[in-house]
Amino acid sequence: MIQMIQKVVGIAWSLVFVLLLVGGCGRGSQIAWESPVERAHPLVGRIWDVKAGAFISEETLVSRLAGNRFVILGERHDNPDHHALQAKLVRALVEAGRRPAVGFEMLSTDDGPALSRYLARSPKDAAGLGDAVNWSRSGWPEWRIYQPIAQAALDGNLLIVATNLSRPATEAVRRNGLTGLGPALATQLRLAEPSPETRSAMALEIRESHCGKAPESILDRMVDIQWARDARMAASLARGGQRDGAVLIAGAGHARRDRGVPAHLARQAPDAGVASAAFLEVDPAAVKPGDYAARLAGDTLPFDYVWFTPKIDDVDPCEKFKKSLETLDE
Repeated sequence: MIQMIQKVVGIAWSLVFVLLLVGGCGRGSQIAWESPVERAHPLVGRIWDVKAGAFISEETLVSRLAGNRFVILGERHDNPDHHALQAKLVRALVEAGRRPAVGFEMLSTDDGPALSRYLARSPKDAAGLGDAVNWSRSGWPEWRIYQPIAQAALDGNLLIVATNLSRPATEAVRRNGLTGLGPALATQLRLAEPSPETRSAMALEIRESHCGKAPESILDRMVDIQWARDARMAASLARGGQRDGAVLIAGAGHARRDRGVPAHLARQAPDAGVASAAFLEVDPAAVKPGDYAARLAGDTLPFDYVWFTPKIDDVDPCEKFKKSLETLDE
């Protein structure tokens, strides 16, 4: 009898050990990926804690995010898996007892009135929200891949916030640089001029992301616009998140801790915790998390956490957007 009990206990502890190994690998629950490329890559589905230099589980990530007032979720805009994971995390935060506002980079502050009118009529239906704000004319990927995030917010009775710089303000910066915002808005955004080092790094990032097609004559203004947009999004989060903080849905570049929205939140809400998580597509030539730092022009990954996903396609982005990039030279 004693031997039988010892055997049962041994099996139980073996199962616990296996479960701990699975939980610790950072793969989380099984995900039905929509993106077809590199699904078998060793990093796919794994979550990397940049500071600790270790993989963590999905449950640990949720716990860490829930412990911060502001959460920035950085994406590749046209990867539906990134949006599915963003929606999953919004729901997980609600289940953890949080009630953050949910802001979208894709909605500028002048979309606010149309957004409010729609939600007043249909407070639980995200399906028509895209049409309400003329999403199809915005240039962003189709609404269907963003809709699950908005639905997760509405199901949790969360406020949806239009965060980005208004179109008139963006045009003013395009014409006159940061001074085009005017003193009142600059004060509201607690805007600070980027350091020469930051400006140079941002210019390099923009140049590379535009495949070298961005004319030098407009690079400085493009830096100003991105800097002003990140400041606007930070201010919108601080305002919209007065109840219980906020989550921002944005491109991965805006989630950078060194010069993205988190850097501006440090001025908007200096005592608030901010967590930055980015979803990155894997590269067949990069099988370690650290391999991706150089791709983001740094010695380390500029986020708190990275969740690796398959790729939406194998197409060279410079070829994919060749026609639109050519218009920059006009």
